[in-house]
Amino acid sequence: MRTITTWTGLRPEDRGASVAMGNFDGVHLGHQAVIDLARTEAKILGAPLGIVTFEPHPREVFAAEAPPFRLMNAEARSHRLEKLGVDVLYELPFDPRLSGMDPERFAREVLSEGLGVAHVTVGEDFRFGKHRAGKVSDLSMFGAEMGFGVTRARLVKIGGEEISSTAIRSALSEGRPRDAAHMLGHWHRIEGEVLHGDKRGRDLGFPTANMSVEGLHLPRFGVYAVLADVLTGPNAGSFHGVASLGVRPMFGENRPNLETFIFDFEGDLYGQHLSIALVEFLRPEMTFEGLPALITQMKRDTDRAKEILGRI
Repeated sequence: MRTITTWTGLRPEDRGASVAMGNFDGVHLGHQAVIDLARTEAKILGAPLGIVTFEPHPREVFAAEAPPFRLMNAEARSHRLEKLGVDVLYELPFDPRLSGMDPERFAREVLSEGLGVAHVTVGEDFRFGKHRAGKVSDLSMFGAEMGFGVTRARLVKIGGEEISSTAIRSALSEGRPRDAAHMLGHWHRIEGEVLHGDKRGRDLGFPTANMSVEGLHLPRFGVYAVLADVLTGPNAGSFHGVASLGVRPMFGENRPNLETFIFDFEGDLYGQHLSIALVEFLRPEMTFEGLPALITQMKRDTDRAKEILGRI
């Protein structure tokens, strides 16, 4: 998959795609339905399958003081889209120039003249342009004028309930990662670089890979059975593990992070990139009377996680 971060000066081979357009936070089943419709049009037209999305997420710009809400950072979203067979990702900078365009200017300068899209597929609640003034009907009108097709995708429901990023956030906040995965169509993952920590886990016999969760919606704090994919470096591969998400109250820490103990793993992960899938919530964060009690609980957590992960 090629990633393009501009709509100007594109090579001919990077234009003419059938694209799905939106923020695609989480790339849940509703998003995947939009992408599948764009894929169908791509096959009909003999065009590449593309995604048009925005970075940073517009909500981060217009509600900068709001609590973090993103289910995925840009890295995780890119990896998920690549797994879905996307050919080209247009990750456009959501800056004052782009956010200030009215709907017609956006359709003309970005979609038509810039990306040269052959077809655009969006969800039925999609809005675009300055002040979110543009509706799907407007996009269809502009497409007819400017030479690209438009498809409106219906919202996806499971059991009569609409799939949404809001519902997924609620499931994660309540420690229900399997329910979130049911709506996502995949495990909820936290991805990023392994950072240096205080190496306390190593001293306890449980060396952990530490990752930042800054800017993300935080699932319920506690301990999880996880799937760990090492994405880069000489030890790349897939493993099972147990992870602690939270502020480590036992040690007076207050900055949330994710610490993962990977089973049967040896090697240096500092600076490498990991993808950690939350499978099952095991217990909330706890404080203990001393390190022996903590180590005993960590052994229990490890045994339970191995049992759970051995069944999936």
